[in-house]
Amino acid sequence: MNQQHDANTRRLVEAVLTNAGETDPALRHAVEVYAAEIGKHPGEQAGKLPAELVTYVTKVAKHAYKTTGEDIEALRQAGYSEDAILEITLSAALGAGMARLERGLSLVKGDEK
Repeated sequence: MNQQHDANTRRLVEAVLTNAGETDPALRHAVEVYAAEIGKHPGEQAGKLPAELVTYVTKVAKHAYKTTGEDIEALRQAGYSEDAILEITLSAALGAGMARLERGLSLVKGDEK
């Protein structure tokens, strides 16, 4: 990646994972790492998340288009607010997307993993 792209990517990651929000930045980071590991190694479970988030984050990381209102409602019932669910979703999508980007770039460079 070029330097401008790297800088923009870093700003995006920081904005999603470290800015003030409804959820603790440590939780957002854990969600991002979990989703990234799933993206790097499809089918493998990774990291530690609160049990009520595992199914949702896995679904967002692997098949985001399959998320439903029922998934959101389950998180509401577990005590997560709309803002917290959004932050968790963004963190999961970021982790999965960055893992896929890294895999794609490594293939372009010939570094098959």
